Amino acid sequence: MKNIILDVDTGVDDALAILFAVRHPGLRLRAVSCVAGNTHVDAVVRNTLTVLEAAGADDVPVARGAERPLLAEPHDATHVHGQDGLADLDLPTPIRQPVDIHAVELMRREILASPDPVTLVPLAPMTNIALLLRAYPEVAGNLERIVFMGGSAAVGNATAVAEFNVWHDPEAAAIVLGSGVPMTMYGLDVFYEVALGSEDIDKLILHTDSGANLAGRLLRHRAMASGGDTRIPIPGGGSIGDAGAVCAVADPAGLTTRTLPVEVCLVGEQTRGQTVVDHRTSTHDTPPPGRGTARRIDVALGVDRERYQRLFLDTVSGVTV
Repeated sequence: MKNIILDVDTGVDDALAILFAVRHPGLRLRAVSCVAGNTHVDAVVRNTLTVLEAAGADDVPVARGAERPLLAEPHDATHVHGQDGLADLDLPTPIRQPVDIHAVELMRREILASPDPVTLVPLAPMTNIALLLRAYPEVAGNLERIVFMGGSAAVGNATAVAEFNVWHDPEAAAIVLGSGVPMTMYGLDVFYEVALGSEDIDKLILHTDSGANLAGRLLRHRAMASGGDTRIPIPGGGSIGDAGAVCAVADPAGLTTRTLPVEVCLVGEQTRGQTVVDHRTSTHDTPPPGRGTARRIDVALGVDRERYQRLFLDTVSGVTV
C-alpha cells in the first residue's frame, strides 16, 4: 500500500481526486494540506472537509496552509469551479474542524512518522510544498516521489504557455522542481484526456453512496462548464482533471513519460509561469547559457485514457480494483 499526502486547493477536480484517493484500496491517505488557489484557503479547508465527510473518511487529518503565493498576487478560479469552489451545489457545512497546526507542520509530521516512504501529490499551487522543503529539508529523505498536477510541455491555460497551478506561484514551483526529489509532472498534456461520458456520470449521480453521488454531480458540473471544449475527448463529457494525477500514483503504468529537463520561467509578462520542457536530444544543437542546470523529471506526455476512466469509475463506485 502506498502512503500518500494530497496538497489541494479544492476545487471540483481536487474533490474528485480526494474521493478517488480515499476509495482506492492500494492507497493510504495520511493527510490533506490546503492552500489558496482555486478559491480562498478557508473555503478550500471547508470544501476538503465536506468531501471527506461525504466519502466517509472522517479520520483523515486536514490542515490550513498558505493563503497566498510566496511573491505573486493571488488569483482564484471561481469562474471555473463556482463561487464556493464546489460547483455551487449547496453542500452541507462540515461537522469537524481542521487540525490545529499549519499544513506544513502536518505534512512534516506525517512524512517523518510514516514507516514507508510517502508519495506527495500536489494538485494546487505549490506554495505549501516549497515552504515544507525549505523549512524541513529532512523530509526529502522519506519521500518516494512527488507527483504533481501542473505545468505543460506544450500550451497553457492561465496564459498561452503557463498552466494555472504553476502560474499562480511560479517561485514555489521553481523551488519544488529544483529540490532533487524524484518527480512526475502530470500536466496539461494529459490533464483533459481522461473524461467520463454522460452515461457514466448519470450512473454515479444515481448511486446510493454519498461519495459516488457527489462525484457524479461534480462531473456533471465539469461537463456543463466545459461544453464545446475541444480538449475534452468525449463530447458532453466531464474531465476527471486532478484525479488523473492520483490515478497515476495508483497505476503508473497508465502513463507514458519521458525524463526531460524542466525549468520554471519567472520573468516576462507572456512567459512567467511557463514550464520550459527541453525535448532536444541532438548534441549538435547550440546550448543556451545555463543549459544543463535544469532538473530532469518524468514528464507525462501520454495517458491510457480508457484504463484511467475505468480505474476512476470503479474506484469511486466501490467496485474492487
